Amino acid sequence: MAGRKINEAKEFLRNIEQTYKLFQQQQFTFVMALEHTRENAHDKIRPVSSIGQVQNYMDHHCNNSTDQRVLLMFLDICTEMNKLCQQFETLHPGTATTNSILEKCKALVSHGNDLSTLRAKYPHDVVNHLSCDEARNHYGGVVSLIPVVLDLMKEWIAQTEKLPRKALQQQQVSATQTDFLNIEEGRDHRTYQTTATQTSFKCKTNRVTKQDDATPRGPDLRRNSKPPWRPPGITMQ
Repeated sequence: MAGRKINEAKEFLRNIEQTYKLFQQQQFTFVMALEHTRENAHDKIRPVSSIGQVQNYMDHHCNNSTDQRVLLMFLDICTEMNKLCQQFETLHPGTATTNSILEKCKALVSHGNDLSTLRAKYPHDVVNHLSCDEARNHYGGVVSLIPVVLDLMKEWIAQTEKLPRKALQQQQVSATQTDFLNIEEGRDHRTYQTTATQTSFKCKTNRVTKQDDATPRGPDLRRNSKPPWRPPGITMQ
C-alpha cells in the first residue's frame, strides 16, 4: 500500500514536470504577458511578487487570448503543485526532514507568499534568460517559483523513499488509528448526548406518571356513597 501511494505521487510529479517543460518554452511569452497586464493595471513599479498578483492580472487586466493562455498555464501548474502538497500529507506523518521540505513547498505555493527575493540557482537558468537587470528584478521571483518547488518535491520523495518500508507502513497505520480514534470519540460524544437526553426524558415521564397516580380520578366513592334503598319497616340485623 505504501509503495503504491508513493508511486502515484511520483507519477503526479512527473506529469507536472512535463507540463512545466512546455511552459519553459514559452517563458518569453509569459514575461511579455506580465508586461502587458502590468501596463494595463498601471502597476509598472513594483515587481511581480506573488501567485495572487498574477491571478489578479489575468482576471482583471488581460485583454488578449495569448496572454490569458500562458498566464493560465502558469496558474494551473501552481494549482497542481498545491494538490501534490496535499497528497504528500496523506502518505505518512513525516519526519523532521520531510516535514520541513513540505512546509517550504506549501509556503511557496501560497497565493500571498512574497516571491520577490526567490531565485532559482544552477542548474536552472530561468533567471539568466531574462533580458536585463530590470526584468530580473521584476520577474526573477515568479519565473523561479516552479523549478524551486519541483526540486523540493523531488527531494521530499527521495527522503521518503529512504525510510524503511516497515517504518513507513507503521506511520501510515498510526495515522489511520488516530483518525479512527477521532471518529470514535465523536461517536461516543454523540452517544453520551443521546443517552443523557433519553435519561432526562425518562425522569420527566416518571415524575408526570407519579403525579397522575396521586391525582383523584373522580369523586371519592367511599366518602359520598349512600346505603342501598330498602322498603320501610325493615331494619338491618
